[in-house]
Amino acid sequence: MATKSKPKKAAPAKAKATRSPKGKSQPVVQKQVMGYLPNDRPPMGQLILLGFQHILTMFPATVFVALLTGFHVSTVLLGSGISTIVALLLSKRGIGKFIPLYYGSSFSYIASYLAITNAQFGVPASDDLIRQMQAGIIVTGVLNILVGLLIQWLGKASIDKVLPPVVTGSVAAIIGFGLGFAALGLATGTARGGDFANAADMNFVLVAVITLVSTVAFSVYLKGRGFVGMLPVLLGAILGYLISVPLGLVNFGPVTEAKILIPPHVTFPSFSGELVGTAIFGIAIMAIATIPESTAHLYQISLYVDRLAEEQKREAYGLDKHIGFNLILDGIGDVLHGLVGATAGTNYGENNSLMAITRNYSGPALIGAGVIAILLSFVGTLAALVSSVPMAVSGGLAIYLFGVIGMQGIALMQEHKVSMFDPRNLAVGATIMVVGIGGHIGYGGFLPIKVGIFPSGLPAIATAAVLGILINAIFLIFKPRE
Repeated sequence: MATKSKPKKAAPAKAKATRSPKGKSQPVVQKQVMGYLPNDRPPMGQLILLGFQHILTMFPATVFVALLTGFHVSTVLLGSGISTIVALLLSKRGIGKFIPLYYGSSFSYIASYLAITNAQFGVPASDDLIRQMQAGIIVTGVLNILVGLLIQWLGKASIDKVLPPVVTGSVAAIIGFGLGFAALGLATGTARGGDFANAADMNFVLVAVITLVSTVAFSVYLKGRGFVGMLPVLLGAILGYLISVPLGLVNFGPVTEAKILIPPHVTFPSFSGELVGTAIFGIAIMAIATIPESTAHLYQISLYVDRLAEEQKREAYGLDKHIGFNLILDGIGDVLHGLVGATAGTNYGENNSLMAITRNYSGPALIGAGVIAILLSFVGTLAALVSSVPMAVSGGLAIYLFGVIGMQGIALMQEHKVSMFDPRNLAVGATIMVVGIGGHIGYGGFLPIKVGIFPSGLPAIATAAVLGILINAIFLIFKPRE
């Protein structure tokens, strides 16, 4: 009589009984495959280190959006931690599996915020303006929830026709490669308006290169060497930080001056005000960028999770079957952000890259990262310490992480055997790539086409995604000859 086997919690070395020529069972030890699947819970010490590595990965981009657009950094960190924890707990309760994604500030909404705040870098906007923008962020969340429910009703097969791998893979690729210019700006010091012809900025380049090369070396040569092989980004950041100190790139002033405890600057949304209509329409419409982006991220992480499960001889998770549910979680996250005064969020490709590099997809580790983010929003000294990580270190890490996002998009298309000899796939992919990368790098994220509610121009990545979807839809309606 068959009996149910107990679920496996980790991936230890396995002993498999075999028969010797004399009929005696002999254990054969299979090689251990290091890595954590979404429902695996690392030991507490490892969990904290893995969570902190996630924080280092998301911190530069999440905080940068707040500083650039007039939001309060402490509030954005609070929202990031809350939305990540809530999404993970809801996914575990809803489908019995953690969907391992980290939520941070989305870049897609920057122009919409600036059109309202006209913010100066690092100077928070007035509470009145933030409250009106919160209304738009809440509506964005509601739109994501509605689209998620629609996808759940129609089924995955239907949405796969609208968003096939050539679309989601190409969108993932342009998100990563489109950020290449920003990564180089961080690494060379030009992101702060400098020009790296002098010695100080050449120190930027030196630190960035050392951080990049060491992180790559740690990820490649420590692979398979136990838990330390899962910390390449943290190790690379620490090495880059230590080298930055004698070069004068670390400012400890804010760390010593910071108060130990500072409550986050929480504001509540307002659905009245002179700019609330602009805020709702201008911000909410940008969901057209985050929905394909989020879907691409889910496909990416599902691919890598199932590959690790296969190597560990464990059951596949099939997270890509839950596209609609994932968008509902995105929407709930944005609603939570809108309630406290944080920027609209998205699940982060940078953290996806980190997980692919380290093979750590643990949901509990991501919950740990969310807890750390919330603590950072209250602990002024800790937030200041993380903020003291030099831009050059962030740039060295960004070159690697942003590049991996792009490469994951290519891997997604490879895994689904997308034929690049098919003119339909070439047309869809080529349009997305050129419009997305060209617009994002060449025109600062916005195409030089100013219409209606887009006074800064059409958002490049969102426009590229929509064009790819429309071209694919034409081929669905007017089927070409096979």
